Amino acid sequence: MVPLALLDRTVHPEVHFVGIDNSAEMLAKAPHHLIGAVPLSEEMNVEKFRDAADMIIARGQALIVVGGTGLYIKALTHGLAALPAANQQLREKLERTTTEELFRSLRTLDPVGAEKIDPYNRRRLIRAVEVCLLTGKPFSGQRTEWNATAPANGVLLERDRAELYARIDQRVEKMFAAGVVEEVRHVESAGPTAAHALGLREIRALLAGEISQTECIARIQQATRRYAKRQLTWFRGQTNFPSLNLTAHDPAEAVELISQSASRVLTLG
Repeated sequence: MVPLALLDRTVHPEVHFVGIDNSAEMLAKAPHHLIGAVPLSEEMNVEKFRDAADMIIARGQALIVVGGTGLYIKALTHGLAALPAANQQLREKLERTTTEELFRSLRTLDPVGAEKIDPYNRRRLIRAVEVCLLTGKPFSGQRTEWNATAPANGVLLERDRAELYARIDQRVEKMFAAGVVEEVRHVESAGPTAAHALGLREIRALLAGEISQTECIARIQQATRRYAKRQLTWFRGQTNFPSLNLTAHDPAEAVELISQSASRVLTLG
């Protein structure tokens, strides 16, 4: 699964993540935006993405947003709730807290939100607990400012689970064949966003001699399959996009169906 991209007729909020295809050949197929604009050492979040995307949207050209970072897409389609900015002192304190402790804190501060969040996503947990502590209110209750009337201008692409998981496993193997280990070896520092890139921790463990390459590949494949499952669950619950099962259509048919959907949206303005 790929992170969010904004095509001019594209924005990667998480740039240079392990295994992302940002080859010259791929980028030449359509004008892309903000590729490589965020250093690995810099934090990226939904507010920064929305600001960057707004500047491109303001040009008045037709854009296609592509990818799997659901919250970023929802920020474009439904707007953003007014949440407090990060508090550096509190953020540093929360960064020193274990993932299990963060989740326990969120269950105390926001039981409803804790039921919906990924308990292993440290970045999301830290932000949720931070907002609760800064506002004195449950984080989940502050998402009520979404624009509930946003149109269904999108398509949720799916595949049968067996095929999806097989493709994920193959993609990870291709990453290693393409030299992802050397790519990670030369990463000097990773900020709070890039540090959570799928595969980064596992490949660093491989470089440190803590696990074998076979085990490293298996761990990344498993983590990616779990991530893909969470993505689909999120999109099904948070958007009203019609779904398109790519397993049931050949590429030409899928492209035609998506093109028809995009044409309707552009025609309606």
